[in-house]
Amino acid sequence: MKKISLIIISVLIITFAFMHSSVVAKTMPTISIVSVNADETVTIRSHNFPANYEFSVLMGKMGTKGVNGIHVATISSGTGGSFDATFSIPPELKGDYQIAIRLASTSGGFYAYNWFYNATTASPPITDGTTGIPTFSITDVAMDDSVTIQTHNFPANYDFKVLMGKMGTKGIDGIHVATISSGTGGSFNATFSIPAELKGNYQIAIRLASTSGGFYAYNWFFNNTTLQPGTGGSTGGFAGIPTFSITAVVKDSTVTIQTSNFPANYDFKVLMGKMGTKGIDGILVSTINSDKGGAFTQTFDVPSALADESRIAIRLQATSGGFYAYNWFYNNTYP
Repeated sequence: MKKISLIIISVLIITFAFMHSSVVAKTMPTISIVSVNADETVTIRSHNFPANYEFSVLMGKMGTKGVNGIHVATISSGTGGSFDATFSIPPELKGDYQIAIRLASTSGGFYAYNWFYNATTASPPITDGTTGIPTFSITDVAMDDSVTIQTHNFPANYDFKVLMGKMGTKGIDGIHVATISSGTGGSFNATFSIPAELKGNYQIAIRLASTSGGFYAYNWFFNNTTLQPGTGGSTGGFAGIPTFSITAVVKDSTVTIQTSNFPANYDFKVLMGKMGTKGIDGILVSTINSDKGGAFTQTFDVPSALADESRIAIRLQATSGGFYAYNWFYNNTYP
């Protein structure tokens, strides 16, 4: 009897291990907003979704990320990857200016969330790969003098206050440096002077907030011309923030990343930790040099202390200069 019990337990363990290793996600699943019909429907587009999973669709108040939201639908991810889906806005949220939406798998721990303006004209349909939410990137910095931005998805014919503040403030209640018109909206470039009060600051937050309509976007930049990596020194359309994506994982063994916008000739500590830590004070698994910077691929060992963790945070932290980037990955073999 004892021998039979052990055999049954072994079979269950092998079956569970097989099921667990079969979970495949190319990278972090996300959703973007395609279009909105105020108080009626929202259409989303998925990206990097795992195949053959059931997802609960939840909506809630802005700021909740849809956690414990109102259940509006259950959908199947089908073949995964990218697909469009339309959902009804629940009566409890009709009239809300902004609404959070979340897709959470009923098994496997996958989820993605976003938010949208509950106004038909505020979230135009995607025609060029954009998400309908105004954003901007940093394209050039002249230390203690000026910063140049490029906008994306801006609404037309709105006045925007340009605010700058200390790093970490997101520009909220910042120093008013200009007021601009969005003109025809969409994408445009603008250059602003760095205020005297922020000269000498290593990093500066910048915010564009519309004087009506509730539109806003924010970003930040290094206030150092020579530290703006990218082609040609401080130019070349560089956004000023190093990032990296996950390109491959061997469960409990290795993870491969591809960097973007990395500064040249910096040493980076590679740290891994439990999900939610952003890799801060994580386990040191390697130290690498960014060499020529920009985009490059590296593979790192997953530390034994994190084996069997379903999700792992990874962080690259420069030993000088203040550069860092972080991401996370499912500890399952892919692609």
